[in-house]
Amino acid sequence: MVLQQRKKTVAVLVGNVVIGGSAPVRVQSMTNTETADALATAEQICQLAAAGSELVRITVNVSSAAAAVPEIRQRVRDAGFDVPIIGDFHYNGHKLLTDYPDCAAALDKFRINPGNVGYGKKRDERFSTICAIARDLGKAIRIGVNVGSLDEELVTAQMQENADKGLGKTAEQVINECMVISALRSTELALNTGLTADRIVLSCKASKPLDLIWIYRELASRCPQPLHLGLTEAGMGMKGVIWSATALGILLAEGIGDTIRVSLTPQP
Repeated sequence: MVLQQRKKTVAVLVGNVVIGGSAPVRVQSMTNTETADALATAEQICQLAAAGSELVRITVNVSSAAAAVPEIRQRVRDAGFDVPIIGDFHYNGHKLLTDYPDCAAALDKFRINPGNVGYGKKRDERFSTICAIARDLGKAIRIGVNVGSLDEELVTAQMQENADKGLGKTAEQVINECMVISALRSTELALNTGLTADRIVLSCKASKPLDLIWIYRELASRCPQPLHLGLTEAGMGMKGVIWSATALGILLAEGIGDTIRVSLTPQP
């Protein structure tokens, strides 16, 4: 296979790490600790950074987790690691970032899943609130669409259009298109909130390699944002390794992708 030249994307600064632009492909990982346990989470971030992870994502899902973030950051910095720390928010990110401004200030990037911030007008309001906080603090965001939590209203509308117009698309094809639509619409909303293009990273995580490849080819052809690659719940053992290596390998060989993460289900 002939490696293609990297697709030119906007450079996004996350902490002290550049994603996209002329930067190399970055490696990201995530913790599996309870974020509220600041000591355990900081220790795992340090272990990941020492192993070569260039960015680390933590889950910020409850008040105790948000309250622990400044201590986590300080412990990591005191240990000599300057790895950017990313907060992964679901459902209540708008509230946690508002109620815990020190948490917002301590994080280097916010990950927002547009499929689980609410419905209708509330969805847009909550999404915009997170974007506005990122804008005011000079932070980056990742719009992280996930096949398991797509906006139900979008899927229903696209399925109905497929039926009404007799387009003949399979349900899987419609879902894949919805992933791309969600990412692009959310990017537009973020830009309208005042975030600049050099603060936005995109991802659309599917669970099957062929779906992932189609989705990212489509995204790469339609937007200049850096793309974060990875299957969602790739699976256990060799299956997860092979599926991830295949999908990511093909995309990277085509010049698509600016950061990568492999999500392997741990052995029980």
